[in-house]
Amino acid sequence: MSAVHRVILDTDIGTDVDDLMALALILGSPSIELLGVTTVYGDTALRGRMTKRIAEIAGTTIPVHSGESTTLSGRDVWWAGHEGKLYDGLDRHALDGTDAVSHLVETVCAAPGTVDVMAIGPLTNIAAAISRDPRFAAAVRHLWIMGGSFADEEPEHNLRSDAEAAAIVFGAGIPTTVSGLDVTRLITMRRDALTRMSAAGQLGRVIEAEITQWWEFWGTEWNVPHDPVTVLTLTQPESFTYSPEGHVEIARDGDEEGISRFHAGDGRTRIVTGLDADAVSEAIVAGISAAARAGRV
Repeated sequence: MSAVHRVILDTDIGTDVDDLMALALILGSPSIELLGVTTVYGDTALRGRMTKRIAEIAGTTIPVHSGESTTLSGRDVWWAGHEGKLYDGLDRHALDGTDAVSHLVETVCAAPGTVDVMAIGPLTNIAAAISRDPRFAAAVRHLWIMGGSFADEEPEHNLRSDAEAAAIVFGAGIPTTVSGLDVTRLITMRRDALTRMSAAGQLGRVIEAEITQWWEFWGTEWNVPHDPVTVLTLTQPESFTYSPEGHVEIARDGDEEGISRFHAGDGRTRIVTGLDADAVSEAIVAGISAAARAGRV
């Protein structure tokens, strides 16, 4: 049996549906012990209450900690406007008392080298944890990031949203794996996947509603599951190819703000360079369906 990974998920859940899909995939993975969820970017309390509701639907409880709402770079938060609108009575969900950065620092530093951090939103919480406690960076077992774009000069949302935080994180020397847009865009979710997940239980139907809302927002009938791909780089590494280790440079000024460039050598970061599209697509749908079957019908 695969070793169990002890994970903290750092997320801006509630805007793009892929954060919700990643959370569901984690809940459906027997190889992940989810130690807590930390929310970042914008209304982090709302994001936290949504996470509590999803955990309830999945038939479990999760410690959820509200984190940094503003960016270190000073860049305005992008807010779609539909966050939380599919859920009634979110105010009944109480978040756990410790703030997100304290939870990250305390949990990781209590057991150095044993906790993975998965960051699928802007990196403000992670940067704050690095700055708050000098032990944190060395204590993280591995950092898994959805961010960047390494085949072009496109600034990706998570890194562009707080380029200052991204620069701190990539400069901290944490062993890191990064899934960029150039790889995550090799996978798309379409109607057949929604039908399979929806049939598995209430969580699947919630994800179907969120995906449909996201499609309507963009006027499409497909979406890219960026964040679930990142989860699978941890749990199903054989489905991916990777660069040698090196370092990521983040542009912080002007029109280039948020552009990410990978340089091989002199670092502990690797980027995902390719994937088995069929295996990854099936693993996403199967894992989310497993979580839905385990929760409410």
